[in-house]
Amino acid sequence: MSKYKVLIADDEEQMLMLVGSYLEKEGYETVTAVDGKEVLAQWEHGAFDMVILDIMMPKMDGFTVCQKIREVSKIPIIMLTAKSEELDRIHGLKIGADDYIVKPFSPKELVARVEALLRRSNDFKLGQNILELGDLLIDLEGHTAKVQGKRIDLTRKEFSLLEFFFKSKGQVFSREQLLDHVWGLESKGTLRTVDTHIKTLRIKLGSAGHLIKTVWGVGYKFED
Repeated sequence: MSKYKVLIADDEEQMLMLVGSYLEKEGYETVTAVDGKEVLAQWEHGAFDMVILDIMMPKMDGFTVCQKIREVSKIPIIMLTAKSEELDRIHGLKIGADDYIVKPFSPKELVARVEALLRRSNDFKLGQNILELGDLLIDLEGHTAKVQGKRIDLTRKEFSLLEFFFKSKGQVFSREQLLDHVWGLESKGTLRTVDTHIKTLRIKLGSAGHLIKTVWGVGYKFED
């Protein structure tokens, strides 16, 4: 099992290969994206411990991507750029980036910064915003979940559903109520959408899937 899962975004294939290879040698799992929209698509469907973002990307720049991720998560973010202007660095830090590295850089230095940032992040979160029940552990800050210590890949909506269930342990909710609470009143989702997400979530949770219980004729509840 890898140390952490890192999303790397850069429109230069050589840079992606360079950064990815160095991180993988140190035991990290990596996923890559070549433009801003692909970053958000990968982010939506995967559980990551860190994001490394190039600023100058097609379709959506790194600054915009950073802001969108910050709307829902405090996951560590490192910005990569060929620009060295002070204003760019200040802007990146102001919108939520945790660190800033100017190209060209030493891959070994990048790995060292990744490790230091993850260490500080984990030290800060220890005991805070962590939900735990049996084999299941949910990190509200990083938007990640683990079962028996192994990270499980959840979409944003699956994570929101799991978080809602956990915070409402023991309460029974109809599919209509879950649709309103998790998808929102303006959602185009259907009752079938709720059933499908719960079925998928149970499968992904594996040994912890039994925590989501069906109350026949009523709906669902979450309890040990």
